[in-house]
Amino acid sequence: MALWARTQQLPPEALKQVQQAYSNYNNFFPIEVRHFFAPWIEDQNWNAIDVNLREHEVFAKQLLENLVQLIDQKANVTEDFLGRLQFQDFAQKFQEHYGDQPLRFVYVVKMFLGKEEELLKLAPDSVAASEMFVRTEAQEKLKRDIKQQTERIDRSTQEADTELRDMHLLQEKFVIDYQTHAQMAARLARVQCDGRPPEEVQRLQQTKEQMDRMLLQSAQTILQQRLALAEKHKKTLTEIEQLQKKVVDEELISWKRKQQLCLNGAPFDTSLIDTLQGWCESLADLIWRNRQQILRVDSLRQQLPIEVPEGYSDIQPELNQAVTSLLSSLVTSTFIVEQQPPQVLKTSARFSATVRLLVGGKLNLNMFPPRVKATIISEQQAKILLQNVEPPRGQKCGEILNNEGQMDFHNATGQLSVVFRNMTLKNIKRADKRGGEVHAIAEEKFCIHFTSEFNVGGNELKFQVWTLSLPVIVTVHGNQECQATATFIWDNQFSEPGRIPFQVPDSAPWIEVAKMLSTKFHQMTGRALTEDNLRYIGTKLFGQTGNMPPDPTKIQIRWHQFNRENLPGRNFTFWEWFWAVAKLVKEQLKSPWMDGLIIGFMDRQESNDMLLTKPNGTFLLRFSDTTLGGITIAWVANSNENVDRQVWNLAPFTIKDFAIRGLADRIKDLPALVNLYPDTPKNDAFAKYFTPATDPNQEQSGYVKSTLVLTVLDGQSLGAHGGGTSYYDVHTPLDGANPLSPGSDCWSSAMTPRPENATACGDTMMDDGSRDLPVTVGDLADTDFNNIKDWLLSIGSKAQPDVM
Repeated sequence: MALWARTQQLPPEALKQVQQAYSNYNNFFPIEVRHFFAPWIEDQNWNAIDVNLREHEVFAKQLLENLVQLIDQKANVTEDFLGRLQFQDFAQKFQEHYGDQPLRFVYVVKMFLGKEEELLKLAPDSVAASEMFVRTEAQEKLKRDIKQQTERIDRSTQEADTELRDMHLLQEKFVIDYQTHAQMAARLARVQCDGRPPEEVQRLQQTKEQMDRMLLQSAQTILQQRLALAEKHKKTLTEIEQLQKKVVDEELISWKRKQQLCLNGAPFDTSLIDTLQGWCESLADLIWRNRQQILRVDSLRQQLPIEVPEGYSDIQPELNQAVTSLLSSLVTSTFIVEQQPPQVLKTSARFSATVRLLVGGKLNLNMFPPRVKATIISEQQAKILLQNVEPPRGQKCGEILNNEGQMDFHNATGQLSVVFRNMTLKNIKRADKRGGEVHAIAEEKFCIHFTSEFNVGGNELKFQVWTLSLPVIVTVHGNQECQATATFIWDNQFSEPGRIPFQVPDSAPWIEVAKMLSTKFHQMTGRALTEDNLRYIGTKLFGQTGNMPPDPTKIQIRWHQFNRENLPGRNFTFWEWFWAVAKLVKEQLKSPWMDGLIIGFMDRQESNDMLLTKPNGTFLLRFSDTTLGGITIAWVANSNENVDRQVWNLAPFTIKDFAIRGLADRIKDLPALVNLYPDTPKNDAFAKYFTPATDPNQEQSGYVKSTLVLTVLDGQSLGAHGGGTSYYDVHTPLDGANPLSPGSDCWSSAMTPRPENATACGDTMMDDGSRDLPVTVGDLADTDFNNIKDWLLSIGSKAQPDVM
């Protein structure tokens, strides 16, 4: 599958990055050229040209001339005036930008192609882009097949309608002929009674016998037509049933499954429901027309009863039941929850949901729109409903306010639906709690039960319909959201169609769990997890350090392992750690994460190994193993006056820290941080995230504005102390102040060896014996440091006072 075709199938967030890449880059390469000349661009062997070799300039120039020629040809054949001017402008600008530097042209093309490949790798589920194209083609084929099948059934229904009219006419003729026959029989009887001449009696007798034979023949013809039409209806209903299974039992169920996975973050085409409605309406129309035909046949049979002789099967009585059953199944199956309520419901908080009847327009329910009622039921009550058992009356699981509404018909779209915008869960009645309090609440599943009833065909048919929402978890406090989310994403990902509510496997394959985690992380942060990310995450779940098991595809992840059991040596579960990281990125680090500036998922040893291969000042960002929702900055620098080098780690920053000062500004504050791993200058990587400097002269209040700045000073010694354990105090001077300089209003301590047996607030012992470096950010504007400065100058850097 072509690269550009796969790129166009990327999710909206990734496509936005593609558009920004083509529009924001300094070098000229419009996305229109990429689109219209994609086959030619991808057919060229760009990698064969080394942009650093002057000898390859002739090949680059030839490629440039070929592309410009193609653009000129496109301009000449474009009928649209503005389009022709646009392509002429493209050709001219390619010559202006790259005519003297064709190797630059090759470099730009290779850069954009590489960007597309990178985005495809980062797309949800990695291979989803190419598979999406295959699924799109399969969907188009499905549409064609359903259309052809619908048209075939429609033709058969029209033929049956024609045959029914012919049979009706024949029966009417039979009735007229029968009346004539009756008159002839009465006349013959009178003639015989009156003693008329034998010739007249014989003539009338022959005419009557001839009419008898004609009526008998007509009756046989009518009977044959009835039997043939019944067989035709049976065949048509069989085809309708097959089509209905494909639409309702396969495609509608598939849509519900996609809707369920969408709540975990998977891509979801919301327009599919409109396609499904079109199919369902076609089915409803075909079923209704065939039902009307069957009812007309029943009426004709009642008007002219003709017994079916022995040896023939009369299937007409079965047809009415069969067609009514098809209609009932279609109506009840197409009463759906179009927009699910939030799966974590908080008491007293408003929530919304949308219920839709896909065949409402065809059943003319817009004339008398039905009302829909919503109630919350427990898992046990849902099981009783699916067993077709009437639930005990008076057993309320909870109370929902604003839980009734009338369906509205939208003429423009043909939709019959009701939107509950202001539902509120007033209270909830829970089952007896089992296990821990938090887990019992966060794992107890409920659902919203939507019900309605309406009449069809002038009160001829009465339908009572209901549908269930996906499972919801009811919470009373925000701290239950983490556990509740774990419950519903596990349920969404691993529940099976047709299950008993709301059973879900207790374990799942690692590859499926990894897919779920990547999808959820992408939903929250805008970028999916890479294979390296998932490898590291897998080692945490498997309880191993550094390496994945030999064959992780065979490993099953248990629910307790996922969200019940604490990680080794920690007081939190795997899910709590993962959720905290995702919230940190979502709320404070989303843009740097989407730009690929945060590696994040790696352990300390891997971080050390990577940084020690790079020059001093190289740093990276990784998520903390010990602090929930923490991210640390690790960098490489000399550890003492000699050439020994060491990786240093700042104590993890959390959401609260970034609410005070952002990540980019903290990185800007630290001169020890030079290049983001592997070799990107930090200003190039983070400059667009720096807080713009304010001009003090613009202050109108009469006060000089202060700013918080994170500072780490290069001291005389960064040597290891006590087996490589290092300690930093990181203080915050005022904006523009030079620590320890004359006239400075604040100070920052130098990085010195930590005194043996000393302790400090925020110092965290790690598994490998090293320590995170405690960081403090505070406004010191009200502190007088004159005495401390004098004392420090008198003793040099032999001691480090704790002034924070």
